[in-house]
Amino acid sequence: MFAIKKLDIFIAKQFGMLFTGTFFISLFVLMMQFLWRYVDDLIGKGLSLDILGQFFWYMSLMMVPQALPLAILLSSLISYGNLGESSELTAIKAAGISLIQSFRGLIVISILIALGSFYFQNNVGPNAQKHIAQLLISMKQKSPELEIPEGIFYDGIPQTNLYVERKDLKTGHLYNIMVYRMTDSYEDQAIILADSGMLQSTAEKKHLILNLWNGEWFENMRSQEMGSSASVPYRRETFAHKHIVLDFNGDFNLTDMAGISNDARTKSLAKISKDKDSLVHVYDSVGKAYYKDAQTIYYPSPKLQPAQLAEAKKIANNKNFNIDSLFQKLPADQRRMVVDQALSTVQQEVSDLEFKSMITSDGDKMIRQHDIEAINKFTLSLICIIFFFIGAPLGAIIRKGGLGLPIIISVIVFIIYYILDNTGYRMSRQGTWAIWFGKGLSLAVLIPMAIFFTYKANNDSTVFNADMYKNMFMKMFGIRIKRSIQSKEVIINDPDYAKDTQILEEISTKITSYSQSRNLKSPPNIIKVFFRYHPDHTIEDIYEELEKVIEDLGNTRNRVIIAELNKYPILAIKAHTRPFDHRWLNILSAIIVPAGIFFYFRMWRFRLRLYRDLRTIIACNEAITKEIANKRMATRGLK
Repeated sequence: MFAIKKLDIFIAKQFGMLFTGTFFISLFVLMMQFLWRYVDDLIGKGLSLDILGQFFWYMSLMMVPQALPLAILLSSLISYGNLGESSELTAIKAAGISLIQSFRGLIVISILIALGSFYFQNNVGPNAQKHIAQLLISMKQKSPELEIPEGIFYDGIPQTNLYVERKDLKTGHLYNIMVYRMTDSYEDQAIILADSGMLQSTAEKKHLILNLWNGEWFENMRSQEMGSSASVPYRRETFAHKHIVLDFNGDFNLTDMAGISNDARTKSLAKISKDKDSLVHVYDSVGKAYYKDAQTIYYPSPKLQPAQLAEAKKIANNKNFNIDSLFQKLPADQRRMVVDQALSTVQQEVSDLEFKSMITSDGDKMIRQHDIEAINKFTLSLICIIFFFIGAPLGAIIRKGGLGLPIIISVIVFIIYYILDNTGYRMSRQGTWAIWFGKGLSLAVLIPMAIFFTYKANNDSTVFNADMYKNMFMKMFGIRIKRSIQSKEVIINDPDYAKDTQILEEISTKITSYSQSRNLKSPPNIIKVFFRYHPDHTIEDIYEELEKVIEDLGNTRNRVIIAELNKYPILAIKAHTRPFDHRWLNILSAIIVPAGIFFYFRMWRFRLRLYRDLRTIIACNEAITKEIANKRMATRGLK
């Protein structure tokens, strides 16, 4: 049974304080990122403080589910980084408590936060999404003179469609303008073309003033009293400057939520399920209707058109019938008419199919959006738990607290998650990827990462130990350090000079024999190295004996011997024989051509270096044995 211990309370307190701070920091950063996208909708609109307050409030509520995982990642990483840096984690492990056991309290807290995140997304988040979308649309409609897009028709002004090819943001001038003014009647519409113009709102924000230069005005003059059979008079006006007043209420008014409520992001899980069933039913009916229309057109029923169908079968069964010869017998004007009619029929069918495709594609996109948002409510909650099992083990491994390295690692992990999740979301929404694959892509990468880091942290791995990677690269590229043997102030046992001299002479003999038999200056044999390797431990044995002599002679007070000892190179005892200890790794490295080439030339380099090192060892051996002999002669002379 789970029992709360003092250690759980201690770690939970540290985590809780850090989580509170990192949550508000993460929320602020995400809000600023969201605000940067819509800053143009806020600046220069004259929005009141209460409207801005509502905008920031709903924006913060919308960002809470995204801030929770980042806060858990950062706070757990800092918490266990602090415990490791202050050696408290070492004390916990020394007391017989494993790393996983120390996670117990925070695992429960992370699960509670994940459940709270799910509740928030299902109940509070949709309402916040709905209100923030309503505010954004209302803000865009408040000052349309700032929102006129380039290259498309703008319909934000009542009874008016405005097209602008280009606009100057500094001066506010609009170029190549096309205005469609519409009323309740199609016959009363007006079309205005102008080279340039400016659109400004009046001081009371009740009207818009459109100043146009160098243009033409086309307008139908048909009155409501005229019958349907009467002709439609129109007027055409060419102007150098035109001043038009448009009715527009520039005060801030909230738009209707009817269109916003169809967005899947504004719905709870229950409503998503209900609306998805309705959408599937509606678009299935549309698809069946389109299918029946296609059957009627392309596969007519014998009951509906028996005569035409019989004639078509008769023509199809006639082997002597040739449509090209029949077409050539027609007069030129009829052939042209047949071609035009066929082309018109094909274009009409293509347009009809494109329209039907657009309808069904929109339906598929809406259904996919509902599926994505339903899955998203679960994945965002699950990410809270996954981020804990990434952050806490990483903190225990790197053992660095504070806001330095933990923030860098947290940002990297979050960027990986954001890129994968955003890519999967976009590809799933477009229908390029399956929804389960797109929304599961980030989880498929992060879950193995969490398992790997937790396993490594629980086994005290040095996966993030800088010294380990430094030594590995030094070993790979043959970088070595020099010996540093100093004279000892206190010597307990003097060196056995006679024995050391004998061993050094034997080592020199072995080295000479080894060099002659192996021919180290020649390139290595590829077959013997990678495929038919035979163990070669001669250099290992020689180096082991040499190190014992160096250790014994390190107790001398003779400065010449100390200087010669520091000249002994540190040998790479295996690098000149084969790349790896295991035979199958050697074979695999040979098969993989780039790796095999690298290891081959590396081995050759180590063979040449070993040849030089062995010559250096022989020279040092001779110098030391000579110095020992001189010392003996000097000792005998004194006697």
